[in-house]
Amino acid sequence: MISKNKFTAAWALLLVLFSGCYTFKDVSIPPEVKTIRINYIENKARYINPQLSPQLTDKLRQKINNQTRLTQVQTDDAHYDVSGTITGYTVSTAAISQQQASSNRLTVTIELSFKNNLDNTKDFEASVSRNFDFAATLSLQQAEAQLSETIIQNMVDEIFNRLFSNW
Repeated sequence: MISKNKFTAAWALLLVLFSGCYTFKDVSIPPEVKTIRINYIENKARYINPQLSPQLTDKLRQKINNQTRLTQVQTDDAHYDVSGTITGYTVSTAAISQQQASSNRLTVTIELSFKNNLDNTKDFEASVSRNFDFAATLSLQQAEAQLSETIIQNMVDEIFNRLFSNW
């Protein structure tokens, strides 16, 4: 009888703790938030990879659709409104061997804007940046072909975590 009461108390405690917000794989979204608008991620970097913007936008929309309960809309009255701009797409030398570049680094930077139309105190702007190293023997176009999936996946994960994780 005592163990049944403890089980009931533990279950009630869990319900109280988790009833205040929606949680899925470390995603925290208040229950009153129902809609999100993901605007097209523009590319304003000096060097423009023409595939990057549409792929980033599409993969971010897919991830949010698959990993949250939010409904995506294209109207101004969305509860969450997300915009992004690719501002950096640069290559630099990452390593030197025998007085020559042995590894190059592609750095992708996105300026992110998040608006919470239910609570403007939660609005923020942030810079999301990741580095991708590749052999110096490859041209940028060859490296892009090899790294494309990784770049998209990593940048989408960074943006998603910035939007929905409280860390």
